[in-house]
Amino acid sequence: MADKKAVIFCSSHDLEQKYIQAARTIVRAACLAGYDIVSGGTVKGLMGHVCDEAAQCGAEVIGVIPRFMKGLEHPALTECVWTDTMSQRKDGMREGTSLAIALPGGIGTLDELAETYCLAKMGLYGGRVVAYNMEGFYDPLKEQLKTFVDRGFLYEDSLRLISFPETMEELEALL
Repeated sequence: MADKKAVIFCSSHDLEQKYIQAARTIVRAACLAGYDIVSGGTVKGLMGHVCDEAAQCGAEVIGVIPRFMKGLEHPALTECVWTDTMSQRKDGMREGTSLAIALPGGIGTLDELAETYCLAKMGLYGGRVVAYNMEGFYDPLKEQLKTFVDRGFLYEDSLRLISFPETMEELEALL
């Protein structure tokens, strides 16, 4: 077991190979940097590939899954944490982690990222928050955060609490 954990927020959808490869590369790099991996823990979409890669790297693979998803848990999980709600799931996924990485994803991934960033802003999450900006995926979010600053809804120094690496090299440097 590693001495640190990274949570990976990602899609439950089956996606193009480039997203699968990016997820696997990021997980491998995190494992090589000494992280165990926490995720949504199911066999679906990128979550399944995250669990596959973490297991192949020999890391602990922790899945946090709401009970209504019973039967979707990934067989490679070394630990499965069951929750009653999606809110509890997000809390459980962050618990004990020092790094949160959001891959390109849908509304669920955006929810996980936004809440984690908000908690970091309030001093309630001490880990690094990273949104992998593959092919400009998170450019609209970066622009929205800039709008919040420009209009006085967010202090500019809060922008340092989230990183938007655009290349795998930039992301690996944050590990």
